[in-house]
Amino acid sequence: MKEGDTGETGAMRVVFVEVVKEELDRNPNLAVVTADISASAFDKARAQYPDRVVNVGIREQTMIGVAGGLALAGLRPVVHSYAPFLVERPFEQIKLDLGHQEVGAVLVSIGGSYDDPVWGRTHQAPGDVALIDSLPGWTVHVPGHWAEVEPLLRKALADDNRVYMRLSTRSNAESVSTSAGFAAVRQGKDGVVIAVGPVLDQVLAAVSTLDVTVLYASTIRPFDHFGLLTAARAASPNIVLVEPYLRGTSAHEVSNALVSMPHRLLSLGVERDTEPHAYGTPEDHDRIHGLHAEGIAQAVGTFLA
Repeated sequence: MKEGDTGETGAMRVVFVEVVKEELDRNPNLAVVTADISASAFDKARAQYPDRVVNVGIREQTMIGVAGGLALAGLRPVVHSYAPFLVERPFEQIKLDLGHQEVGAVLVSIGGSYDDPVWGRTHQAPGDVALIDSLPGWTVHVPGHWAEVEPLLRKALADDNRVYMRLSTRSNAESVSTSAGFAAVRQGKDGVVIAVGPVLDQVLAAVSTLDVTVLYASTIRPFDHFGLLTAARAASPNIVLVEPYLRGTSAHEVSNALVSMPHRLLSLGVERDTEPHAYGTPEDHDRIHGLHAEGIAQAVGTFLA
């Protein structure tokens, strides 16, 4: 995509497909595995590289198993689907065929927690990062803008580790640096607010009248312990964690970062005790979970008060 484009629906996935197609031509060790979803985007590449671009049909466990086999054979597999079909359904295969075998792969999801609520609960996965986080050795990227996808993805493709990249159809208005660790997008003295991926715009709107530091992360694993500790020392040990997935997923990382400093923590995200049964829009689900600007503002204001 060209500089100046906006983060329209599907832009992150467009960048993902374009980059992977380019790398397939450049890197003979790169492979792609799909389970019907987005398989048509790789039709031409599949015809050109039938041994390295594989569509297994609607068999998500097989998709991860094939990726594990390709990795054991020395290839670098890229696996793509909706988050629940990529992480939740084949979780045992992720644990065993990749992690326990100690081989690498790049898992790239789309759909976020509830980007497409019209499809119902089957296409929603707010617990995906928490599941990946239960396994050792994973890097987790949560880009908040299409321009952040390419540098994170190219680095992942060039490595041999295990990477989970969580793409979304939702986007911040502008991209932020994807360098390792937190990027400080605002400085203040009354607390530190961590915004992960595509929630940054809502966070900035919510704290516009508050004197707080805002840290942004497009890479949440490994967690930037030193960056948070430095920001908390410069501001105040009142920490607000805003994640676009299960509330409190990174709470233990905040505690580890600030183990030497008494602190207070407010975790915001998709609620654990709420199970919406209405489809609605992503914005409707934001309101249900308090992840819209007004909900974040109320929660943060009460916490700091």
